[in-house]
Amino acid sequence: MKTIKFLIGTLTLAGVSLWMGTNQAEAATAYKVNSGDTLSSIAERYFDNSIDGINQIAANNQIADVNLIYVGQELLIPAEGEVITTSQPQVNDVVVNVVTNETPAVVEESPVVTTSGSDAEAKEWIAMKESGGSYTAVNGQYYGRYQLTDSYLGGDYSAENQERVADAYVAGRYGSWSAAQDFWLANGWY
Repeated sequence: MKTIKFLIGTLTLAGVSLWMGTNQAEAATAYKVNSGDTLSSIAERYFDNSIDGINQIAANNQIADVNLIYVGQELLIPAEGEVITTSQPQVNDVVVNVVTNETPAVVEESPVVTTSGSDAEAKEWIAMKESGGSYTAVNGQYYGRYQLTDSYLGGDYSAENQERVADAYVAGRYGSWSAAQDFWLANGWY
């Protein structure tokens, strides 16, 4: 039995396109970026046409600059010809665990993680490391208190949206702010 996490909106999938006729867990490969890797070198390993591969990997992992990937970054590599598109969490999104096996998928809903106690401390620690706590900090393509890209923020740079999007991003990627802080300590980014 395999568990796959997706972010979905209250009534509709939040931009998630599922593979049709394939098992998602078998159709995609997780790849951790190593020192010296480029999207081109990764695409050459998995695709016949590396240009198409670069574009698919970038689109599927929301990479805005194909020349910028990080050591330790985890990429979802689709099977050649498969398309996975995801959008960033939006208001009222929930994390859904899809449990797959030979029978139809079972969906279990759980709320997005909220911050309290040590998670609140970890969240503040990350904000201070990323932007000095400023909602208006800019570093290249990264913006705000949590240094998120416009693709995450959707053009809404308000403090409320930055908080909401950062919470959803961390819940979906790490499960908690404490886990995100641990990742930051090991990698220098989250």
